[in-house]
Amino acid sequence: MTIEERSEIVRVLESSRDEVNAAVRGLQEALASAKPDPARWSVLECLEHIATVEERFLGRLENAPLQDEARVDRAREAEIATRATNRSTRIQAPEPAVPKGRFASMNQALDHFNATRERTLQFVHDRGADLYRLAAEHPRFGSVNGKEVLLIIAGHAQRHAEQIREITAAA
Repeated sequence: MTIEERSEIVRVLESSRDEVNAAVRGLQEALASAKPDPARWSVLECLEHIATVEERFLGRLENAPLQDEARVDRAREAEIATRATNRSTRIQAPEPAVPKGRFASMNQALDHFNATRERTLQFVHDRGADLYRLAAEHPRFGSVNGKEVLLIIAGHAQRHAEQIREITAAA
């Protein structure tokens, strides 16, 4: 992976982090904990979910085997980036990613998300040259390389930043 490609994935990760932070900026704690309806998540639960998913995927990357050959597929990267952010279809989170009340406050959840994102960015810095040679499995996308996992992480955060904006706009 070239330096330019690494810089681009860093930009995408930073942008999605900024979207999440902007979506909750100025939000009162009481609103963050309120569910828009019993079947939907609160802002706090969305933040917990984003952080939990990123931790899980980062762990997969950190433990991913290194393949002999790089797998580069720009069309698949573009498809993943689009599908990861698309909110037109509701997706049921797998049990390990369902919010369980890990955080007592929105600020605690946001701090945890930002710390996890810093670890993700550090991973790109440390292992960026290997991203196309890393292999992992994703429940919706199947076999993915390291860059594709990072696009999923970024898109997932963007997807839920949009959900947070919808929740706060309806409140």
